[in-house]
Amino acid sequence: MSQLVNLLDFDLERLAAFCEQLGEKRFRATQLFRWIHQRGASEFDAMSDLAKSLRKKLKTTAFIRGLPVISQHASGDGTMKWLFDVGDGNAVETVFIPEDDRGTLCVSSQAGCAVGCRFCSTGHQGFSRNLSTGEIIAQLWFAEHFLRQHLGRDERVISNVVMMGMGEPLQNYGALVPALRSMLDDHGYGLSRRRVTVSTSGVVPMMDRLAQDCPVALAVSLHAPNDVLRDQLVPLNRKYPLAELLDACNRYLVHAPRDFVTLEYCMLDGVNDSIEHAQQLIALVRAHAGQGVWCKFNLIPFNPFPASGLSRSPLDRVAAFARILGDAGIVTTIRKTRGDDIDAACGQLAGDVKDRTRVVERMAQQRSVRLRPVAVTTEIKGA
Repeated sequence: MSQLVNLLDFDLERLAAFCEQLGEKRFRATQLFRWIHQRGASEFDAMSDLAKSLRKKLKTTAFIRGLPVISQHASGDGTMKWLFDVGDGNAVETVFIPEDDRGTLCVSSQAGCAVGCRFCSTGHQGFSRNLSTGEIIAQLWFAEHFLRQHLGRDERVISNVVMMGMGEPLQNYGALVPALRSMLDDHGYGLSRRRVTVSTSGVVPMMDRLAQDCPVALAVSLHAPNDVLRDQLVPLNRKYPLAELLDACNRYLVHAPRDFVTLEYCMLDGVNDSIEHAQQLIALVRAHAGQGVWCKFNLIPFNPFPASGLSRSPLDRVAAFARILGDAGIVTTIRKTRGDDIDAACGQLAGDVKDRTRVVERMAQQRSVRLRPVAVTTEIKGA
């Protein structure tokens, strides 16, 4: 062990293995894990119930280091957003959203994103690299202990984590799962599987793996009721079209902590927000594979950014869309717009840090071509 390791990279199992290499028993790893994640300690000398001999070993083999904070932004509605430096001119964003009954942290998994969804600010930046497990969990580690101090609270502040920040989590699977396990571990953050959500644009094979390895709540970025339109909005749909994606949702539900999958739907003015689109969504989720999909819809008012060439659907149209789904018996919520005054849509601040020129040029070319008109029908083949 000639190189020092960052202990934020380890879930409890890996930390126990590391301690064994140092000649220590497992309970020492548990103590160390609690100091790091429950108390937010970054200095070994502060860990008073660890033997001095172990603290000495740790100083020569390991360290605990979070991500440098580039900037912090506080919204008038209580939302907080941090921009973290991950090196080489790259930055990632983390957003805390307080509610009366919960505190939700939106966490990033990649610097940039390779999926390239039309309405996503991060996608317009292109992809730099995956985050390590330590870089993922460092966002929660920093936010939880900063907020406790900032709010003057001893108890847990963050009750929910959503992997909905920058990047496609399931394209960084190897780093994601240990981070999720640290979030769930009772010696770490003790979060419920129902309160940790992975959002995916539809990486079907990895959805199946997650169901076996670490089933948490699942959200799927749907955004369109048919393959032709979704191909234009979510390019990954060309590899894993709607039928395959919804099949994977049903397989996931066998293992999921909730009895439904959340389908996210970004409301884009004149693109996917008509009455006909709502009716087609109803037919899609009711008739799929002859059994339908147990789901709820989360309608997301679009957070505009200049490079997208898209606009937010008017609120009355969003409300009408929600009523159509609700009247069909489908649980539907409208996400509150939060943090508009601090550019809370993921990627908006990070895009100012590094301009990945080739991606900007490519996306500009795409914006010069209008979305192709799509014939909308509520008829489902084979239904």
